Amino acid sequence: MVPAPAPGCRAVSEQSPLPPRPETEQAVEGYLRHAGREFLVALHTTLRSLKLYPLENAQVQKALDDLVATSTNIVNAQGQLDVQVEAEFIFVNGTRLRLELNSFAFFSHVFGVFRHCGIGAIRIRELVGRPELQLLVGLLVSQVSRKADADTAVELGRKLQEAGVTGITVEPRHAHDSVAGAPDETGRKEAAKRTYARSVAVTKEVIDGVRLGRATSIKKVKRVVQGIVDQVLHDEASLIGLTTLRDYDEYTFTHSVNVCTFAVALGRKLGLTKPQLCDLGLAALLHDVGKARVPLDVLNKEGKFSEDDWRLMVAHPWLGVLTLFGLRGSGEVPYRPMIPTYEHHMKVDLTGYPKSIRPRQLSILSKIIAVVDSFDAATSRRSYRTAPILPDQVLREMWQDRWRGHDPVVVKAFISLLGIYPVGTCVILDTHELGIVHAVNPDPTQIHRPLVRVVAAPDGVLQSPGSVVDLAERDEHGAFLRTITKVTDPQKFGLKVSDYFV
Repeated sequence: MVPAPAPGCRAVSEQSPLPPRPETEQAVEGYLRHAGREFLVALHTTLRSLKLYPLENAQVQKALDDLVATSTNIVNAQGQLDVQVEAEFIFVNGTRLRLELNSFAFFSHVFGVFRHCGIGAIRIRELVGRPELQLLVGLLVSQVSRKADADTAVELGRKLQEAGVTGITVEPRHAHDSVAGAPDETGRKEAAKRTYARSVAVTKEVIDGVRLGRATSIKKVKRVVQGIVDQVLHDEASLIGLTTLRDYDEYTFTHSVNVCTFAVALGRKLGLTKPQLCDLGLAALLHDVGKARVPLDVLNKEGKFSEDDWRLMVAHPWLGVLTLFGLRGSGEVPYRPMIPTYEHHMKVDLTGYPKSIRPRQLSILSKIIAVVDSFDAATSRRSYRTAPILPDQVLREMWQDRWRGHDPVVVKAFISLLGIYPVGTCVILDTHELGIVHAVNPDPTQIHRPLVRVVAAPDGVLQSPGSVVDLAERDEHGAFLRTITKVTDPQKFGLKVSDYFV
């Protein structure tokens, strides 16, 4: 039984000082994204806590305190709090919240609760206190455990009214649930972000599970790989764009997802079938699982490795195979994806590691993963390398320097996939504009002229999000309108490349 609020009761947080009101449209949007995210975190925590513990539990009480505080702050600043679900998006007071890696869990949970209950929006039009919000969350928790129908949202609203709650209204989802005027590209990007974020979350769960000796669900990993394969087959560009995230704090996990994404896209270009792409994706996502058995102080060490540190690092391929054999006890890990875990650092001339005691031919999956693993590692900031290498320079070295030990055919196919200027490369144009490579040119004869998002005008004024231009476009005399003059470091201009892909 969910307790009803006492008439006229309001939370103490109602007396909190009024926060400064953002003045510009951009400031309002930034405020709502931050404050909206904090509210959703608090709502997610309260829903979880009330489902697991009784109302008197200290964790439930703390979660309710946070929920009251975050809602009060927004109502004080904005006069209202509207949380709305449309298509695959969550809006707070009309501002769409960005799906980020560290917010995927609560975003997905709150989204799922709204969907299950058929809720299109929850609107708070005045300051409400703990009893009202406690009743709302209690109703949501009780409803999630039941089978919902088309009238669930209406029923929730009716129960709030019967309890005397006038400041909160619940609206059902519209029959045609979509964002008015939202371009198809936006929907594709959001789908790619969900696939990417889910993949990072599951990879983290697997690697942390191996490190702590917990049981790991390979079936969940296979579902994630299937999602990446499907995403690459239907919208390769959006997912490859997200590999620019390369989160330093989450490197171990984003690196595995990036390698999986690049590998599946490259495998597709090389003509692999869908079942083969699934095997390749599984191998790529788990290629570094052996690092879960390497001490964290070695993995995160700054500077050069000692001889003992290096011995531990080069052991991760065969430690990975041992880990996968352990997981294979349930018959869930096929043999084929296990081979690249062992071979991806061997090099085609077998001068890498682990050392082979007899001649062997590396599998095509190993050759693909070796190439994309090297590329993503070199273009990422690491504990021992604060400045990543520019993407075009990495591709050039991979092609020209045979000591890297990559299969030249696979490298050539990878360059064909990414272009001479890979996605995320920051470039200066002959028009004195600054741009970020958005995608490889669909015309294979124009591989050196990618699609570029112009992010700064000739006068240096930054443009957000900027317009995408085709460098193969010509004027009436046949001259190219824009040409890349040089590649540059985006940090020199205060740019975070991933902001233009999320």
